[in-house]
Amino acid sequence: MAEQAYKLLIGGNLVDGDSTMDVINPATEAVFTQAPRASEAQLNDAVAAAKAAFPAWAATPIDERRKVITAIADAVEANYEDFARLLTQEQGKPLQDATGEVLGTVAFMRYFAGLDMPVKVLDDSEGRRVEAHRKPLGVIGAIVPWNFPMILMAFKLPPALLAGNTVVLKPAPTTPLTTLKLAGLMKDIVPAGVVNVITDANDLGAPLTAHPDIRKVSFTGSTSTGAKVMAGAANLLKRITLELGGNDAGIVLDDVNPKETAPQLFQSAFQNSGQVCIAMKRLYVHESIYDEMCAELAKLAEDAIIGDGLEQGTQLGPLQNKMQYDKVKDLIEDARKDGQIIAGGTTPDQKGYFIRPTIVRDISDGTRLVDEEQFGPVLPVIKYSDPEDAVARANASPYGLGGSVWSKDTDRAYALADKMDAGTIWVNKHAELDPMIPFGGSKMSGVGTELGADGLEEFTQLKIINMAR
Repeated sequence: MAEQAYKLLIGGNLVDGDSTMDVINPATEAVFTQAPRASEAQLNDAVAAAKAAFPAWAATPIDERRKVITAIADAVEANYEDFARLLTQEQGKPLQDATGEVLGTVAFMRYFAGLDMPVKVLDDSEGRRVEAHRKPLGVIGAIVPWNFPMILMAFKLPPALLAGNTVVLKPAPTTPLTTLKLAGLMKDIVPAGVVNVITDANDLGAPLTAHPDIRKVSFTGSTSTGAKVMAGAANLLKRITLELGGNDAGIVLDDVNPKETAPQLFQSAFQNSGQVCIAMKRLYVHESIYDEMCAELAKLAEDAIIGDGLEQGTQLGPLQNKMQYDKVKDLIEDARKDGQIIAGGTTPDQKGYFIRPTIVRDISDGTRLVDEEQFGPVLPVIKYSDPEDAVARANASPYGLGGSVWSKDTDRAYALADKMDAGTIWVNKHAELDPMIPFGGSKMSGVGTELGADGLEEFTQLKIINMAR
C-alpha cells in the first residue's frame, strides 16, 4: 500500500470519502493503494462550497487569480518526480512519458496564467459606446478521463479559475491519485471552496452534470458518455464543452519515403499505447508505397519494448484498465477475418493489461477496426489509389477530431488538408497540441473549444454594455 493517505478537497478541507475504492496498477493488475470515494452528499457539499466561494473569487482581481494559478504550477513543478511516478503507477504509461505529461501540465497552467480578458470596445462613436466584457459563469463541473489525468485537467482548471469561476473537479475512477495529490497541495494555495476535488466509481457524473448549481460542464471522454452529459445539462440549458472520441485518419501520399516517415507515423498511432483521443487510428497509404510502408511499420511494432512503465527502457505500457483491454482484444480478434495481422496481435504471457503493438494490412472501410475508435495499440493500414477518394473515405466517419496529410509537397498536402472534415488537420505531423492553439472537434467528436484564448472564453459569459451619448 502507498504511504500517502489520499483525501478529497471540499470547502478548503481535506476529508475522507464516505467509502473507499481500490486503485489498480495496470502493469501488475494488483491493488497498490486505496482512494477515497465520495458520496452524492459529498458531491452536493462540494458544489455548495464552490457556490459559496464564487462571489468573492469572481471579485478577486485577475492579477491575484493569476498568482494562484502560478502557485499551483509551482507546486506541481516542485513535486514533478513524485507526480510522474504516481502517474505511471495508476495510468501505466512509461515514466519518461509521465514526466512529460506532468511538466506539460505545468506549462499549460503557466500559459493560462499569462492570458488576459480585456474589455473590447466595439463602437465608440458620437451616438454610443459599446463594450464587450467577459464575466465568469459560476460553478464549473470539470470531468477528466483516465488517459491523460493531469494534462487534460490543465485544459480545464486554469482557464476556469482565471475567468473567475469556482470548480468541482472529478478525475476518472481508475486514475484518481494524481488529482488527489494535487488537491493536497491546492488546499494551502487556493481560497477555501474555489477548487473542490471529488472522486467516484463512475456514479457521480450524472448528478454532477445535472446539479442545478453547476453552470457549465467541461467533459473529456467517450462520445457515448458525452451524449449523456449533453442530455443531463439540457434541462437547465447549462453551458457544455465536450471533447470526445476520434477516429483520426492519416493520409500518406505517393511521394513519401516510407523508411523516413514510418517512425513518425508509428509514434502518432502508438503513443500512450494508442490511448490518445487524437492518435492516428486509421492510416491510408498510396498503393505505390503500400507494401514498403506496411513492412516498415511492422518492423517498428516488432521492435517496440513493452512493459511496466517504471522499468527503464519501456517504450509502451499496458492498457489502462481491464474494460479497455478486453475491448481492444475483441477488435483484434475481429480484424483477423477482415485483414492480415503482420505484427503483434498477441498478449504477452504475464500479468498486466499488455497488448503487443499491432499492424493490420489488407483491411478496408466498413470493418470494425477501421470504422470504430479502437483507443489501443492497433493500427489498420488501408490501401488507396486516388487521394480524393482517400479524403472522402476519411470524411465518411461520424467522428471529426483530427487528421493528417503526409507529403514532400506541402502545397499538395495543404490542398487535401483543406478538404478534410475535422477540428485539427496536421501536415507532416500528427497529434501536436499547444496551449495557445484552440482545440476542438467536428461532428460527433465534440462541442466547443479548449485551449487558447478561445478556450478561455468558453468559461465566460459575454456581456455587452451599450451606452447612449
